[in-house]
Amino acid sequence: MRRHVISVLLENESGALSRVSGLFSARGYNIESLTVAATHDPTLSRMTVVSIGTEQTVEQIIKQLNKLIDVVRLTDLTEVNFIEREIMLLKVRAVDSAREELKRLCDIFRGRILDVTENSYVIELTGNDHKINAFLDAVGRDNVIEVVRSGATGMARGDKSLKA
Repeated sequence: MRRHVISVLLENESGALSRVSGLFSARGYNIESLTVAATHDPTLSRMTVVSIGTEQTVEQIIKQLNKLIDVVRLTDLTEVNFIEREIMLLKVRAVDSAREELKRLCDIFRGRILDVTENSYVIELTGNDHKINAFLDAVGRDNVIEVVRSGATGMARGDKSLKA
């Protein structure tokens, strides 16, 4: 079992997202994260799907995705050198001496404190899932009030690109 980051360029039309996610659920494949937004071309959207499976399972997913009429092009970024990022907003308890420790952790992980109250901080952090999870572990999950994560998005490094 391996984590795969699949980048999909698809028609920006009503129901396209539903058809892609429906393909996964109909075949019993789990989606770990899903991000989608329009590209610089308003007729196309870029979707990043993270799924965990065997090589055969992911190969089957890719074949099935390529059959969808809305899909223009796709690539398994896991097979190339790629950049992955996720954004997390995290509300944590911040009282007494914990306030300075949280500021220090934000500096170490290159996070930003966006909101400060008497008892809490809202922190913004970007990075890959390992960095995000390491920060959550360092903060201590008992101190977490609320978490919002965008899900992964990614792009191949260098000259490779996903174009129509």
